[in-house]
Amino acid sequence: MNNMLFFCNASASSVHVIWPILAVVVGLLLLVWSAERFVAGSASLAKILGMSPLLIGMVIVGFGTSAPEMCVSVLAAVNNSPNIALGNAYGSNIANIALILGLTALISPIFYARSVMKKELPVLFIATLLCLPMLLDFELTSLEGILMIAIFIVSMVILSLKSKQAKNDEEPEHIKADEEVKEYDSIWISIFWLLVGLVVLVASSQMLVWGAKDIAFRCHVSDLVVGLTIVAIGTSLPELASSVAAALKKEHDIALGNIIGSNLFNTLMVVGLASSVKSFTLEKEVLFRDYSLVLFFTALLFLPLIPMAFGSKKPRISRIFGGVLLLLYCIYTVYLISLAFVSPNS
Repeated sequence: MNNMLFFCNASASSVHVIWPILAVVVGLLLLVWSAERFVAGSASLAKILGMSPLLIGMVIVGFGTSAPEMCVSVLAAVNNSPNIALGNAYGSNIANIALILGLTALISPIFYARSVMKKELPVLFIATLLCLPMLLDFELTSLEGILMIAIFIVSMVILSLKSKQAKNDEEPEHIKADEEVKEYDSIWISIFWLLVGLVVLVASSQMLVWGAKDIAFRCHVSDLVVGLTIVAIGTSLPELASSVAAALKKEHDIALGNIIGSNLFNTLMVVGLASSVKSFTLEKEVLFRDYSLVLFFTALLFLPLIPMAFGSKKPRISRIFGGVLLLLYCIYTVYLISLAFVSPNS
């Protein structure tokens, strides 16, 4: 009788384990498919509307794929977990640059458009820097949150007004490449696949995160380690899938614009919304470690521009530079995990 009960319990446990494993597998497959449709729809819409692919990458791909970060951070603020809100936003920014751009560059070097050098990247760096005075007192008030949202709106207005100029600044070979990857001639078909891709992209990423978290808990991994690894990377999965898909299609502007747009959205809109919902105090590590690293990695994106001073006409994130970014992210992650294991609360 006891053996039969044990067998039944084991069987039930095995059935329960199947669901998170299935969620990871199905979520990953849907993620890859939806990212490809999403990028194709975005590129086609950019071409049909006569807009800069970089701007489309920032507005639609960048912000649309930041939906998981926004949901997690706002809910964390409402539930009196401000450091989760900020850690999610800043942690995703670090992953976007170091992990996603690094991995994407290893697959295919990412070339900079002139507009990135003159407008989008400086706007991101300045916007990130403007947040520093608000964080120095280790408090974020509702008023400061509203100010962040206002800075975000102003930044987008500036970039939108200059989108036509950005399109004119693109190199002829880039325009040719953009025409080659255009798949849809109808604006409605482009919008349809863009929206379908976005919905499935976000849903599949959440499915993948849920499955991974459940498996981690069943393996008795600490909550902190799960939050620092699976949740942080999981909420960045849409950016990862979209950037890799864009790189494979040689849509360098969308791959880079995706990251710039997502980081701009996380830094100003996600943190701004979270703090405007409820004022909160933040731990010193958020400023000295997480925010500082966001600023550091954002500044690193200017390094590929240095060869221009020596006559190079095509600045890019090379495979070597991508490997360095990926290595730095691995070191950062190992450091966080080591802190989690030595913490008395882990």
